[in-house]
Amino acid sequence: MFFTYLRRELRRRRKAALVVASGLALGIALVIVVNSVSSGMGKAQDKVLESLYGLGTDMTVTKAAEPTADASERPRFRFDAQDNGDDAEQSTDRVMVRGFQTLATSTVTKVGDQSGVSEAVGGLSLQVLKVSGQFTRGQFQQNGNGGNGGSRGGVGGGQPQGEVRGGGADFDVNSYSVFGTDVTKPQLGPLTSSKITSGRTFKTSETDAKVAVVDSAYAQEKKLKVGSTVTIKSVKFTVIGVATADSGDSAANLYVPLTQAQTLGDAKNKVTTIYVKATDSQKIDSVKSAIQKNVSGTTVTTSADLADTVSGSLSTASSLATNVGKWLSIAVLVAAFLVAGLLTSSAVSRRVREFGTLKALGWKSGRVTRQVVGEAMVNGLLGGVLGIALGLAGAYAVTAVSPTLQAQLGGGGTGGPAGGGGGGFGGPGRQAAARTLDVALTAPVSVTTVGLAVALAVAGGLIAGAFGGWRASRLRPADALRRVE
Repeated sequence: MFFTYLRRELRRRRKAALVVASGLALGIALVIVVNSVSSGMGKAQDKVLESLYGLGTDMTVTKAAEPTADASERPRFRFDAQDNGDDAEQSTDRVMVRGFQTLATSTVTKVGDQSGVSEAVGGLSLQVLKVSGQFTRGQFQQNGNGGNGGSRGGVGGGQPQGEVRGGGADFDVNSYSVFGTDVTKPQLGPLTSSKITSGRTFKTSETDAKVAVVDSAYAQEKKLKVGSTVTIKSVKFTVIGVATADSGDSAANLYVPLTQAQTLGDAKNKVTTIYVKATDSQKIDSVKSAIQKNVSGTTVTTSADLADTVSGSLSTASSLATNVGKWLSIAVLVAAFLVAGLLTSSAVSRRVREFGTLKALGWKSGRVTRQVVGEAMVNGLLGGVLGIALGLAGAYAVTAVSPTLQAQLGGGGTGGPAGGGGGGFGGPGRQAAARTLDVALTAPVSVTTVGLAVALAVAGGLIAGAFGGWRASRLRPADALRRVE
């Protein structure tokens, strides 16, 4: 009887049911889209951060560089004068540690021994300034007076008068970044955020091999490929692989074994950054505190710390989705629930004669209330189905369009990494110019989001049913008789 009466009443009041369901559907669809976009923002930000510090890294340990006015810290280049008329090209490299003071490699072991640390690996970031070019000898040309110039004031002793014309120097400056990676632990570090698209990566046995992996953008610029040779401070490295960053710029232009990088940078047994993976992502804060307490003179930066430095359209859109979107969803849902409740209550008021008659025929107030709540629940579920369909369509549209957002990580101070070849969050590029990455936005819909939509549909039905049920429970058979003309 319950379902028969329910089906009949919903069929009779299709328009009213559709209005209630549509209001709930709009609110539920908005919640799905906002949650999906927020999830996409989170994934985009994670992708940006992984492009800087590498997959699986939870935090980095560094030591900030202290300001110095020592002239020895500034790059200096010296070239020999050519006395034999030879205009041969000259070249020299200046290899410098980037961004931070170095830490002893023993610090890597000390960090790895801290409670809650699953693994720790060190890396060394270098900046290479290569100056190459040649001097050209000028040509002496006599003036028009020939040898008469010596008659003036007796100067010159009859020597020809003239000037040197032409000649000079033509030098090119090439700057690029080199990252020394611990090849024995390939699962951590910035190279993990790039995919090998040609050749291979390092073997764990190549700890001191003269081999290099080159970033694809740099390889294209310098026309490098697998098998090419790159010379740094007279040391020739063979390119064994080309790596393409998963998102944005790579951490460095060239990757070489850590031991080789330490030799190039005159930083034996030194690293600039320690990449740390925690045993449990829920214990990152406690691990950070333990490292700061037990490893003095270091700065520990987590992914959450770096996320606070992300600006640009990604940050703006994320803020809008989190704040404006959240409150807009709440406002629309509250309005939809209230409208559904008021419409249901209004419908009950128009059915006074019907419910009064049913009570006169023996229906108790509880049965009438259950009937009204049942109708409202069906309307709520119908709104949930429509809302989920609309929400999925909206999320699919966002993913299909995939708008491009920019994530900017400002340089300078301790705000976060910046500049090409940053080499890690809290990595060695902090003092460089701001770094901008482009990320495509998606809107993935999770099972949790769909579950939330179903819960909202049920809640909407219950709220509407509560309004209508309360109104129905107060009806008396006499009310029906008053409506009889």
